[in-house]
Amino acid sequence: MGFIDVIKERAKSNKKTIVLPETEDRRTYEAAAQILKEGIANVVLVGSEEEVKKGSEGLDISGAVIVDPAASDKTAGYIDKLVELRQKKGMTPEQAKEILLNQYLYYGVMMVKMGDADGMVSGACHSTADTLRPCLQILKTKPGTKLVSAFFLMAVPDCEYGANGTFVFADSGLNQNPNPEELAAIAASSAESFQLLVQEEPVVAMLSHSTMGSAKHADVDKVVEATKIAKEQNPELKLDGEFQLDAAIVPSVGQSKAPNSPVAGKANVLIFPDLDAGNIGYKLVQRLAKAEAYGPVTQGIAKPVNDLSRGCSAEDIVGVVAITAVQCQAE
Repeated sequence: MGFIDVIKERAKSNKKTIVLPETEDRRTYEAAAQILKEGIANVVLVGSEEEVKKGSEGLDISGAVIVDPAASDKTAGYIDKLVELRQKKGMTPEQAKEILLNQYLYYGVMMVKMGDADGMVSGACHSTADTLRPCLQILKTKPGTKLVSAFFLMAVPDCEYGANGTFVFADSGLNQNPNPEELAAIAASSAESFQLLVQEEPVVAMLSHSTMGSAKHADVDKVVEATKIAKEQNPELKLDGEFQLDAAIVPSVGQSKAPNSPVAGKANVLIFPDLDAGNIGYKLVQRLAKAEAYGPVTQGIAKPVNDLSRGCSAEDIVGVVAITAVQCQAE
């Protein structure tokens, strides 16, 4: 069984309720139909009966719950709660009503906040900023988490590296140029996410264009400092750096370039120095190695809400919903 098939089986074992608010996009309905057919999760679609009927024509989504913000008896309570949460920012009942009736992402997040859904997946036709803004305003960060970050779960076919070709790439979706403290926090969160989703021991490599001092530059210094912080804060983790990519994942290169490192040549969690590197890296592997790329999966939000790449397929949405459901099981 492939990685995502295992995740789907785990999702089915304890079904969770996931909101899909992007009912203006056909891919949402195609994904919903498949999720319901496979029994991966309970699905909530946000929109009017008319919108959903039109958008899902030809697909069987009869098992989905359709929630129309304009007609739901829960909406008044959501308005009151949104005003309470945002009153310091000057939110009025009129503004809250306007937002919840017209911005389905906000409505979906309120469903999660109020316990009417376990998690949400969005981003097929919204930017990462649009998806995460209501999460940070309403759900806020997870207790004990220093930073919200994002990763891609990469499943590379016929690959002997990582965990049978499975890796976490972080941060590949959110933090533009993390400082050493932020990079260390991303490493810790990513290790935890890898453990939860892949169910193997995380081996974390802090990536650079340098391996163990082979190059001198301020960018290298940042990764060296991040590695030091991460090791001090997480002494139980297998974590090391700084590494060039080949030294991190190829055993022979790791042995040659960093013979005394317990991580070199064995890494399955790859921490990129900035968003440019992470984003370019995951897309290279996705397109050239034909890898499955699931994400950006967020970590550090109080409840599971996950983003999608706007270039995603319906099958990608199904995969991210399964991952979100497994995250919900761990809550």
